[in-house]
Amino acid sequence: MPVDLSGRTALVTGSCSGIGAATAQALLESGAEVVVNGRDAAGVEEGWP
Repeated sequence: MPVDLSGRTALVTGSCSGIGAATAQALLESGAEVVVNGRDAAGVEEGWP
């Protein structure tokens, strides 16, 4: 069942890879504004436009 998160903001920690990255992507696809965070700045920059 699709969820509409338009107008919502989500902070996803550990979003450089793995489950965190998949969660951030799913939230984006649901319309949320997503703030990504990770220990490695290069990892965040490489994985996100």
